[in-house]
Amino acid sequence: MTLVNPHGGGDLNPLLLDGPSLKAELEKAKKLTQVKVSSREKGDIIMLGIGGFTPLNGFMTHADWQGVCDGMTTTSGLFWPIPITLSTDKSTADTISTGKEIALIDPDDGSILATMKVTEKYTIDKGHECATVFGTTDIEHPGVKMVMEQGDINLAGPVKVLSQGGFPEKYGTLFMTPKETRALFNELGWSKVAAFQTRNPMHRSHEYLAKVAIEVCDGVLIHSLLGNLKPGDIPAEVRTHAIMALTKHYFVTKTIAQAGYPLDMRYAGPREALLHALFRQNYGCSHLIVGRDHAGVGSYYGPFDAHHIFDKIPKGSLETQALKIDWTFWCYKCGGMASARTCPHDDKERLLLSGTKLRKMLSEGSDVPPEFSRPEVLEILRKYYAGLQEHEKVEVKLTGHSAK
Repeated sequence: MTLVNPHGGGDLNPLLLDGPSLKAELEKAKKLTQVKVSSREKGDIIMLGIGGFTPLNGFMTHADWQGVCDGMTTTSGLFWPIPITLSTDKSTADTISTGKEIALIDPDDGSILATMKVTEKYTIDKGHECATVFGTTDIEHPGVKMVMEQGDINLAGPVKVLSQGGFPEKYGTLFMTPKETRALFNELGWSKVAAFQTRNPMHRSHEYLAKVAIEVCDGVLIHSLLGNLKPGDIPAEVRTHAIMALTKHYFVTKTIAQAGYPLDMRYAGPREALLHALFRQNYGCSHLIVGRDHAGVGSYYGPFDAHHIFDKIPKGSLETQALKIDWTFWCYKCGGMASARTCPHDDKERLLLSGTKLRKMLSEGSDVPPEFSRPEVLEILRKYYAGLQEHEKVEVKLTGHSAK
């Protein structure tokens, strides 16, 4: 048995230069017009660099943007659920001619992330992108806000990536490229691999999802988002430590691997679930665990919209398939974790779990039931919250499905 093919059916397409070509491109880049990118765009550049966005070779044209918004397909016929675009303000765009090269600058430290040959400058209907990708134009939606606040001019063209944006230095061996995860899976003898997407520490419901996947797969990749989150979310370093404690004490050795990837959350719900499956295919995963309200926020999406969207895309769009799991909870009458498919009991017997609820209890210093989270995990998280300065504390509100 072999791992799934990279998206598009070919080989991985990492755009990161190295050796003499990297040195030469960096020297050339110093003389180019500089465009500072956003945090989201930085994550996209790093994914292009490491092959996570295989087979893309850069930022999308207007025709590709339109095709992805309206039909989740580029002009070449490639399935892609969310536009990968670069924007800037009009005054900067006016200084850039098509056919010219520019340097893309890290928003965090001002270093050069990539060079790009600009093949097209274009404007978009931002509201149309929001309506098609997020299913809403409500400015309170964090993804909508991100799009509406981006520059008015999009720049398209191929990129040469010159940096991994500090992710390897910050996260060490947690930051893995698709080439590296594929090598790890081969070393472990895995061919059927489920990815578990997380931006939260793992509570008992997450543990249950991963263990269900292990029953039908060779192993699970716990794949943590390392880019930007909402205020009040728990940093990746803390999440990683908590996940390590959980897997050490409650999982069989060599059934779990842990890694991180450099994107920001878009909170695009169903469309982002498809993107998560797409780039996990590049990382070598045959399945993506899709639970309740995957990549959602508030009450913008139904709890299982991310399940249903996998049934609506054309057959063959993705090799990586959704491993759909129903609403999970602790059932006092069953005496353990269960799902709506396996538990016959009333809601009053069920303790519904969510990352938001856990963060709220921890941020307020409330007791956390043992049915909610493992003690080894809670010890790490309580230490984190106890160390927060007053200005770092954020009120956690229960909205949408997490309020139930």
